[in-house]
Amino acid sequence: MTRGAASDTTRAPSPWFMLVVGMVAQIAGTIAANAPLFLIPYLYLEQGLTLTQAGLIAATPAVGTTISLVPWGILVDRLGERLAMTLGLAGVTAGALAAGLVDGYVALGACFFVTGLFAGSTNSASGRLVVGWFPAHRRGTAMGIRQTGLPLGVGATALLVPPLASAEGIGVTMLVVAGIAAVATTGCALLVVDPPRPDRVEAASTGQLDNPYRRDTRLVRIHLASTLLVVPQFTVWGFMLVWLIETKDLSAGAAGGLVAASQLVGGAARIGVGWWSDHVGSRLRPMRQVAVAAALVMLLLGVVESTWVAIVVIVVATGVTVADNGLAFTAVAEIGGPYWAGKAMGWQNTGQYLVSAAVPPVVGLLVTGYGYAWTFAAVAVLPLLAIPLIPRDPAPTALASERT
Repeated sequence: MTRGAASDTTRAPSPWFMLVVGMVAQIAGTIAANAPLFLIPYLYLEQGLTLTQAGLIAATPAVGTTISLVPWGILVDRLGERLAMTLGLAGVTAGALAAGLVDGYVALGACFFVTGLFAGSTNSASGRLVVGWFPAHRRGTAMGIRQTGLPLGVGATALLVPPLASAEGIGVTMLVVAGIAAVATTGCALLVVDPPRPDRVEAASTGQLDNPYRRDTRLVRIHLASTLLVVPQFTVWGFMLVWLIETKDLSAGAAGGLVAASQLVGGAARIGVGWWSDHVGSRLRPMRQVAVAAALVMLLLGVVESTWVAIVVIVVATGVTVADNGLAFTAVAEIGGPYWAGKAMGWQNTGQYLVSAAVPPVVGLLVTGYGYAWTFAAVAVLPLLAIPLIPRDPAPTALASERT
């Protein structure tokens, strides 16, 4: 019998319900992993740590997540989505709970590291849940919706953590974060149903157990293209605020409000290109066109003079530069297949995490030496380099044929 397959008397769950449960899990993991970032003001202004010390503590979850993405992907492939997400979020709960109870900043950083280590479970597992339950002609839209879990989680963390930490301290704040993770853990344990996939004997006979990285270069090319495309994304995210204040004379409040509002544009862009990929029956053709658009918008950022035009361009950039994420993630899962999707998504995220960590210091150095215009122009080269790396569809109408 296939794993996750519904019996004749058991009704298969709604794919949309599975999407909601997976998003709740991802949002809970995102809140826990990002809570330390939003504790920086409290640690710096109220606890007397230096910015360097507070930054080091806040960086520990990202380190844990980065090194755990591929191992969690392997566990998803072997154990299934439900067990991987439940175990992962249980670890997130334990790490956040410990962070709320320990004394000393070294111990606090260690707890944050553990939290990040387990938070990596939701990335591949929730993505595989969407790919497994949705048919191909709806999968892009569903994955686009799922990809909004990151900005929703970051936004929720920004609203929750700073005021709570200022009023109640780190202990209470992390206990609340642990409570959110515990609710998500329970939801995954009770509600997630693993999508059906062939048993290993059947999979072996059809080649689905074979390593897709040895079959062709498509996965590697998508990974490489995605690492190039993540640079403009984090350039815009990291420097939008200061660019608007320094070069366009916006107030800090106005610029901050624009940054917050632009996250909605990013979420809409992910969903929109997901729907587009379903409509045209391809993930990779829209991804290639998004790369072209990313190059153009980064060039425009370097040449616009009018403040109002600059605002329009930067808001468009926040949507364009994130639009490829869901497309690449879906393509990687589909090419990886039922027994390799978790690992493939793990490698996909690992490359993006590593490159995105290098973007702020490198781009900051370029801005200091050459200014914003030349820096944005240099960044525009990277999506151009990504375009030939994005593979062609072996069967352009394969997804479209599944609509019937």
